[in-house]
Parts: sequence; C-alpha cells; structure tokens
Amino acid sequence: MSISKIKSYAKINLSLGVLGKLNSKLHRIESLVSFIDLHDEISIKNINKEKHEVVFYGEFSKNIPNENTISNLLKLLDKQNYLKNQKYLIKIKKNIPSESGMGGGSMNASSIMRYFINKNKVFLNTGQISKIVNKIGSDVILGIEKKNSILFSNGKLYRSKKKIGLYTIIIKPNFGCSAKKIYKNIRSFSKPALNKNKNKLFSIDHIIGLKNDLEKVVFKKYPILLNIKQKMLNLPKVKFVRMTGSGSSLVAYFNSKKASLNGAKLLKRKYKNYWCILSKTI
Repeated sequence: MSISKIKSYAKINLSLGVLGKLNSKLHRIESLVSFIDLHDEISIKNINKEKHEVVFYGEFSKNIPNENTISNLLKLLDKQNYLKNQKYLIKIKKNIPSESGMGGGSMNASSIMRYFINKNKVFLNTGQISKIVNKIGSDVILGIEKKNSILFSNGKLYRSKKKIGLYTIIIKPNFGCSAKKIYKNIRSFSKPALNKNKNKLFSIDHIIGLKNDLEKVVFKKYPILLNIKQKMLNLPKVKFVRMTGSGSSLVAYFNSKKASLNGAKLLKRKYKNYWCILSKTI
C-alpha cells in the first residue's frame, strides 16, 4: 500500500489578547496567527488491521501519551464511521517541541484532518469539521488551512492570503509551559485590538504595536524568559520579540535572513543549552 507524506507546520501567535472568560470556563481570546517552516513529518498509509496505529519518533517524541490529539481525532471519526472502517498507520517525526506554544500536537491533528479531506477519505461540511476539531482543542481549527489567520473574540476566523515575509529566531529553554496552568493565573483582561481593517492587521507596523497578554503571567512564573526576551530585543536589526502561545518559546522577528543569522549566533553563544533554531514565516 502506498504511503502519503505530509508536513505539519508549527503555528505562532503574532499577538494574543485575553478578553475575558466564557461560560465554559475557557477564556475569550483574539489572536493573529501565522505559520513557520518548522514542521513535524507525518506519513500515513492504509493497513488491514482492526485498529489504527499511531507512532511517534524523533527528537521531541518522548512522553507523548497514548491518548493524544491524533488518537482523539481518529476516535471521533470512527465513532461516526466517517472513515468507512478504514484503518491507518500514522507515523509522526516530532521536530516541534511540546509545551512550546507552537501547537505541535494540535497542528498534527489538523494536518491529518486536512489530508483526509483533501484526499476524499472523509466527506464533511464546514460545520462538521469545526464540531470535530473543536472537541480536540480550541486551536486545532487554525491548522485546517495553512494561511495567516485572525481569530476574533467571538470565535470567528478570517483567513488571509497576505504573506508576512519575516525571518525568525525561536528559542526555548529546557522547560515547557502548561497552557492550562498559565491561563488559570490570569487576573486581568484586555480590550479588543483586532477590530480594524482586516488586511491592515497583518502589516508589520501594526503587529509591532500588539502584544501577548500571557507574557505577564509567564514572566512572573519564569523570570528567565523575561531575561531572554530582553536579550533578544537587543539583537541588531530585530523588529520585535514576542512569546508565542503560552510559551515557553520566544520568537524574534527580522526583515532579512542575514540579520537573523547574526542574531542566532549571538543567542546560541549566550544560551548554549537551550533549543534555538532559525525559521521564517510561510
């Protein structure tokens, strides 16, 4: 049987505003979301077995539980027999670290769902897709289309064809951040900031003026992250620095590859034991 190979790209939050709480006890957020060319590698093939097989390997494959975003997706699709009793072997090479704020697990689920849809393995309308992926995680819907997106506070999504064209340095210390624990410690809320012309929201000048509301909570708990951000802000020709998601990754943005290369050399010299890579928005 033939093997299909797909890429599951990391998402980054160019901004993240926490506006309040919902009745479900989740938080009402708004966010500018993009993707970078860092990706997990996924292979999928049909198998003649009674159960699906999901295998993780690679640098960041340790400690992934048996019940994960992919197994949950397959379980939901099987429950409604959307896969017509077909079973799959899915192997994932994990290049995106967990608890990094880049949605590695969520984007795995959305990438596989997108594959099933594009290859006509499942036939679902927009409402059915949203219903399924929202049961897995609130950010899974973001990866159904690999486009820059605006997540509004009412839950609606706007997809943009506009390219940002920024080079990035991503640094993650040797610990992760639990999104659940970070959100639990939020004590104040922001006002909406993403209510202007949609196309102008992705301009660099506008993005620079935004923020990630979770930084305040995370930096209080992990002062080293504030220290790293300050060092990144002092890099030559850096445009802005922002934590993605609930951390613990910090992202520095540049207009040129040369500037990001020079910055990465300085950071790697300072933080030798931390995971640090170059990437760019896609």
